[in-house]
Amino acid sequence: MTKTVLLCGYYGEHNLGDDALLAALLQQLPASTSALVTAFDRADVEARHGVATVQRRSPRAVLSALRRADALVFGGGSLLQDSTSFQSLLYYAALIAAARLQGKPVLLWAQGLGPLRRRRSRALVRALLPWLTAVTWRDADSATLATQLGAAKADHAVDAVWSLPREQWLGQGGAIVVCWRPTDWLAGERWSPYLQALAQLAEVHNREVLWVPFHREQDQTLLAALLAEGYVPEGLRQRSRQVEATSPREAMAVFRSAGLVIAMRLHALILGALSGAPVAALSYDPKVKACADQIGCPCADLASPHPSVEDLSQQWSSALDQPPGSSRLAELVAAAAQHRELLRHLED
Repeated sequence: MTKTVLLCGYYGEHNLGDDALLAALLQQLPASTSALVTAFDRADVEARHGVATVQRRSPRAVLSALRRADALVFGGGSLLQDSTSFQSLLYYAALIAAARLQGKPVLLWAQGLGPLRRRRSRALVRALLPWLTAVTWRDADSATLATQLGAAKADHAVDAVWSLPREQWLGQGGAIVVCWRPTDWLAGERWSPYLQALAQLAEVHNREVLWVPFHREQDQTLLAALLAEGYVPEGLRQRSRQVEATSPREAMAVFRSAGLVIAMRLHALILGALSGAPVAALSYDPKVKACADQIGCPCADLASPHPSVEDLSQQWSSALDQPPGSSRLAELVAAAAQHRELLRHLED
């Protein structure tokens, strides 16, 4: 008998990282299950993945779907956090409570935990943890926080996007690809050293610069805004063009032909590495720096004092046309298999 599993995540929000997480989760689901996915752009998710959906922004619709489902899975990302809002945390807590009161299993698959900045947030998650059927955390910090909040067992692996198929790199001498996002760390003039270093890198090595927005709403206008504000050096402006990728697969097609992918978004960094491309990170969040450390690629931490233009250009130049070690990538891909084991609970 086929079981219906409600997959809860930040899906259908035009973020290629969350699209990649959903693709990874769907490929790991047992054959005996049927997915029902929470999504904002339902038509896009249904067309892309061939699954049934429910409007994720309608609590009533999601709770109704939960009553029809046999299990609840939180799929990737960091849903139990209060940086978005405490109300967001309450919403996901209510889903967990509703599922357990209905006698249905709740699995947290490849989840991040936190930040939990409020005392009441930590108290709420502490109360929720014993209700969970099984959990895999995506990183050591999340597992450590879960232990501090009373979890008896806190297994962790790596981000689940590492379970997607690897590609063969074709980009020797290729373009420099940037997947950058707006961030308070780089307001106004703070962009200047990074843009100057990028301009210098592209000029010295005679490379085109491709800008790939990873989140349609947040990243789409970044290049235009930087140009309008006069922060982009003229040489970089002439070498730059924006490339639209509507799926993780399309993004990987761009990455595998790149001489270097400089990523701010976590999943752009992972998909770049899975494409076999040389990668470097700009870390606006500790999860990005942690991933760069796992890969062994250069990383400029935006929370630290800004490096000089020369240091940045040298750092990126050293990574250009130098893909990460294949054995290290294989270890990360193998580590992601732990998340598949969690989903065996759905076969019980």
